[in-house]
Amino acid sequence: MPKVIILGSSNAVPSKDHENTHLVIVGKERTILVDCVSNPVVRLEQAGVDFNDLTDIVITHFHPDHVSGVPLLLMDMWLMGRKKPINIYGLHYTMDRLEDLMGFYGWAEWPDFFSVGFYRLPEAEMAHVLDSDEFKINSSPVHHMIPTIGLRVESKKTTSVLAYSCDTEPCEQTVRLAGGADILIHEAGGASFGHSSAEQAGEIATKAEVGKLYLIHYPTGQFANGDIAREARKTFRGEVVVARDFMVIEI
Repeated sequence: MPKVIILGSSNAVPSKDHENTHLVIVGKERTILVDCVSNPVVRLEQAGVDFNDLTDIVITHFHPDHVSGVPLLLMDMWLMGRKKPINIYGLHYTMDRLEDLMGFYGWAEWPDFFSVGFYRLPEAEMAHVLDSDEFKINSSPVHHMIPTIGLRVESKKTTSVLAYSCDTEPCEQTVRLAGGADILIHEAGGASFGHSSAEQAGEIATKAEVGKLYLIHYPTGQFANGDIAREARKTFRGEVVVARDFMVIEI
């Protein structure tokens, strides 16, 4: 059964117990890292995931708290002898900048580097990302400061559906992306340009008629403020869970 491991749950300012928001989808055939920050190899090891099992990376958008770990991950995997290719997916805006970023490190001259494929996704609702025997993943654009995608993961074994809003202010694209999902992981960074409060996340979960709501990308450490689960319950009658680092969610 595929599962999602929360590798980080904080907004852009991490704290001792909360790394920046990113996660990994683990199946038998494919292991997909969604966003890449911090020290990725160490973070994956702490979660019980072998870096060499990674088959794909999805980058939701080109902000430092979601993409800064990519150069370190690729370099570390190369230094540790990785030979298997890896695929990286994102919008054209994101992939163009990521390739430029890697270019600054001169990675094309690193000898015997494993193959890296850059796959540019259309900025369209329910765009195909990847497909395996266990699940399929689609993406949709959401409303953030720069071009950004949310994800919908559909399990073929259990017919369960998990949706992830990524960073977004409330929008109908997220409602459609999460429509009827068993689980919605929605950001709760606070009501501001490009972001949503926990109460707004609850409203989206209600509109989408999801089964369970997980709150993520919320203020932590010295910036933590109030009971976000209680805030979300004002607008959503289903179960509300505050995502924590290394939490495991079965799909």
